[in-house]
Amino acid sequence: MADTGRRWILWTLAVHLYSLQSGALTVSMRESNLEVLRGDAVTLPCSFFTSSPLTKLNVIWTLAPFSSPENPVQVIVYDHGQVMEDPSFIGRVGFTGLPWSADMLLNDTEEADAGVYRCMVNNPPETADLGIGELTLTVLSPPSLPVCQWEGDIADGGSVTLSCSVEEGIPTPEIEWDKLSPEEIPLPVDMDGDLSGSVKIINASSETSGLYRCSASNALGTEHCYVNLSIYSTPDSPSGILQGVLLTLSMSLVLLALVLLVTWLHRTGQDGRWRERKEDNESYNEIRYTPSLIKRSFV
Repeated sequence: MADTGRRWILWTLAVHLYSLQSGALTVSMRESNLEVLRGDAVTLPCSFFTSSPLTKLNVIWTLAPFSSPENPVQVIVYDHGQVMEDPSFIGRVGFTGLPWSADMLLNDTEEADAGVYRCMVNNPPETADLGIGELTLTVLSPPSLPVCQWEGDIADGGSVTLSCSVEEGIPTPEIEWDKLSPEEIPLPVDMDGDLSGSVKIINASSETSGLYRCSASNALGTEHCYVNLSIYSTPDSPSGILQGVLLTLSMSLVLLALVLLVTWLHRTGQDGRWRERKEDNESYNEIRYTPSLIKRSFV
C-alpha cells in the first residue's frame, strides 16, 4: 500500500507539472477498470489540473451502458456551481471532491450501471488537452435462483429434456446438471445460451427415474433448482387391452348364465318334489267307499 501511495503521488506531481508547463487543462483517470458488487458503493476517480480560476468549471459524467452502448446517458453535471442528475441516478450519485477533483460516488449499484464512463472537464478559457477521461465499470452479482423444467415423453422408451435457466449473474454463471438419486451422477450439459443449459435423456427407462439438480454458479455464489422425474412403463397395446376386456366380460357372462341355470334347475326340482309329496298325502288321507259294499254289510 505504501508503494502504491508513493507511485500515485509521483504520478500526480508529474501530471501537474505537465499542465503547468503546457498551460492547458489536463484530465486523467487513476483507474481504467473497476469492479463493484451489486448494491455496494464505488468511487469513480477523475482528476484534472487547471491554471485558471474555477468560476466557470464544468464537469460532465456520461455512461454508455453495456446493455445499450449506442444510447449514452448523462449521469451527473456540475455547471457554474449547480449539480444536475439523471432521473435514474437521483439520490445515488454525487461529486466527492469539487472543485478540486471530479471524482464521482455511485451508491446502491445496479447491473444496469455497468458500462463505460467518461469524465469531461472544461474550465474556460482553458480546454482539455489530454482528452476525456474514460473507465469501465463492471457490476458483479451472484446467480439468481434458476428455473428448472422438463418436457417430453416420460413413458418407458421415451425422450425427455431437462432445462435450466437463470435471469442474471455476473460473471456469467456456469450451469451444471447432476442426478442425485438413487446415486449422484454428473450429466453432460448442452448450453442453450449464456444463461441456460439442458440435458437430453433418450430411451428413458425406470432407471432414469430419480431426483435431478441444476446448479448455477459463479465466483459470488451458487443457486440450485430440482426436478423429480418418474418414468412409467406403458401397458400393452390398446387392441390387446380391448381383447382382454372383452374376454373377461364374456367369461363373466357365461359364468353368470351358468349360475342362473343351476339356480333355476334347483328351484324347478324342488317344486316338482313338493307337488309329488302333496299328491301322495292327499291320496293317503282320502276315504273311498262304494254303495254296494255298504249295503252288503247290513244283509
